[in-house]
Amino acid sequence: MNNPKESLSYRDAGVDIDAGNELVERIKPAVKSTLRPEVLTGLGGFGALFEMNPGRWRDPLLVSGTDGVGTKLVLARQLGQHGTIGIDLVAMCVNDILTCGAEPLFFLDYFATGKLHLDEAQAVIEGIAEGCRQAGCALIGGETAEMPGMYGEGEYDLAGFSVGVVERSDLLDGSRIEAGHRILGLASSGPHSNGYSLIRKVIERSGADLDSTIKGPGGSPVSLGEALLAPTRIYVKPVLAMLRSRAVDGLAHITGGGLTENIVRILPRGLGIAVDTSAWETPEVFSWLQENGAIEDSEMLRTFNCGVGMVMIVPEPDADGVRSQAHSMDLDCFDMGSVVTADVDSRVQYSS
Repeated sequence: MNNPKESLSYRDAGVDIDAGNELVERIKPAVKSTLRPEVLTGLGGFGALFEMNPGRWRDPLLVSGTDGVGTKLVLARQLGQHGTIGIDLVAMCVNDILTCGAEPLFFLDYFATGKLHLDEAQAVIEGIAEGCRQAGCALIGGETAEMPGMYGEGEYDLAGFSVGVVERSDLLDGSRIEAGHRILGLASSGPHSNGYSLIRKVIERSGADLDSTIKGPGGSPVSLGEALLAPTRIYVKPVLAMLRSRAVDGLAHITGGGLTENIVRILPRGLGIAVDTSAWETPEVFSWLQENGAIEDSEMLRTFNCGVGMVMIVPEPDADGVRSQAHSMDLDCFDMGSVVTADVDSRVQYSS
C-alpha cells in the first residue's frame, strides 16, 4: 500500500472530535437541570439507565413517541434563531404520548449537521433541555452527528424520542367516547411545528418582510418572524393535572393534518365531530397566512391547527368543570363543538 505524502486526520475529513467533546461539556448543566430521581446515569455512557419505581406503578404501560420539527428549521436558520427550536422538538414528542394519558419520563435527541458550530448547537440543545423541564421529563441522552457532505453550510436536522408511562386503568384509548361528548380546545401558541413548507411558500410568494408587525398573543405586537417561530406549547403538566379528575375521555394533539384529520383519529367507529369555528379567536398569524397565500378554508383546517393545539373530549356534564380547571392554570380553553354520529364519508362537519 502506498502511503500518502501527508497523513490525514478525522479533522481533515471535516469531523472535529474536540468540538464534539466541548459541546458535551457545555451542555452538561442544561442536561443536569432536567434529571429526575429515576435517572441512574449521566452523559457519556453507551446507554442511559432509568429505574421504574415498582412502588409507584401498579400496572404500567410504556408509551413511546418520535418526531422532528420539519422545515421550521429552515425558518429558524434564516432568522438566526436557534434557542427555541429544541422546545418544538420536545413538544412534538411529549404532546403525542400525552394523548394516551402518559406522563413523559425521558427524552433523547439526535442532532445532525455537516459542520458543528458550537454556539448554535449549544443553543439548540439548551432549548431541548428547556422543553424537557416544561414537560417534567429527563434529557437522558442523545447523539450529535457531524457528517461532512450530508448537509450544506449552516444546515442541521433534529429528531427526538420520548418514553412515558401510564397506568393501564388510566389509559386513554377513545373507547369511552360517545355521541354528545363535548370537544374542548386548548389554545395553541401559533402554527407549532406543522405546515412550514406551505408557510415558507407563502412567505416566498408574498415577498413578506419577517420584521413586519402583527398582533400576537393577548393582542401584543410581535414581528411576523417571532409569530412564526413561537415554540410549540407543551401541554403536559396542566393536562396531566386535569386527567386526575377522570373527566377526560380522549385527547388529540393537533399536528400534521390539522383539525380535520387529527380529532377523528381518537373516535370510535360510527362517530364524527361537529365543530363551530367561531367558538375561538383565530390568532392573526393564521389570518395572515390565509390572506397572503389565498388558502381556502378547507386547506387551512387540514394543514394548520388554526389556534387549537390540543383537543379534549369530555362528557357534557363535565365540560364546564374541565374548562374552569384549565382557566385556573392560565390555559385558554373553549367549547368548540360535539361528538356526533356519522358515517365514514362525513365524519367532520364545520359551521361558523
